[in-house]
Amino acid sequence: MVDRPAVGEFSGYGNRRPDLVRALDDQHPTYVGQRARTLRARWRTASLASGWRFPSDWALPEIDTVCTALIAGGPTDTALSGLGRARAAAGAGLEETLADLAALHAVLAEPSGGDGFISPDVDAMPARLLRVTAVAWVDVALDQLTNTEVTDPLTGLPSAAYLRTRLAEVYRRAGRAHRPACEDNLLITVALELGELTGWPRLTVMILAADVLRTVFDSGETVAVLGPSTLVVLTDRDDTVSTRAVALRRRINEQLLGDPQLATVGQPTIKITRLQPTYTETCVVLANLARR
Repeated sequence: MVDRPAVGEFSGYGNRRPDLVRALDDQHPTYVGQRARTLRARWRTASLASGWRFPSDWALPEIDTVCTALIAGGPTDTALSGLGRARAAAGAGLEETLADLAALHAVLAEPSGGDGFISPDVDAMPARLLRVTAVAWVDVALDQLTNTEVTDPLTGLPSAAYLRTRLAEVYRRAGRAHRPACEDNLLITVALELGELTGWPRLTVMILAADVLRTVFDSGETVAVLGPSTLVVLTDRDDTVSTRAVALRRRINEQLLGDPQLATVGQPTIKITRLQPTYTETCVVLANLARR
């Protein structure tokens, strides 16, 4: 049995696959890698142009796996399933995930020598592409409802779900004291520019930043992973906050500059955010910060 790619045939090309994913004459890893990077760049451009809301969280390791599988002519079901699961775990909705894949389909259906105009259309995607990705996304989304992990396996920090639990406790305590929660607590977010990083360098940045947060905020504060490229601290509102935020930026920069592979990463965006009047409103703010 021949394992066919999950993307099936492409609109407007009959049985002839697009130039970008045509069978390669040269299977040298470097050659495949170059074409995979070209596909990745075109896919990202098309996805952002068609409405992907948060450019900084588009890039995931699973993106590179999908591109390599397509370029090398290998099976893509596993790669697409992995991407669907990763998108769900990162907080991307199903509609947004499928729109992103529609951008990939449009890029594959447009020869690299075309006029550059890409028009993604979810309804034009092959049923198999939709099924494989949607089933994987739903599996993770349903699992999150019943079995939420407390700790992020990469950084070792608590998850966003744990942070929301801590916030609920903060609001209950403030309610008993008959005072607004924002008077005693605030959030500090660290957003990292990882859009152009892939593989181990991307993971290394998150690990280094998490280690710095644990060092700077080591007095019982809640330090958590908020999104694919965002970390957050729930801390007391006192006179040391600004000083520690500056120290946080300096130490992260020192860590990044100390590794030649990470020297091109932009400076982290550090933001101090007040808690909202209600717990629900603060959770909405957190969701927006997670996918900035």
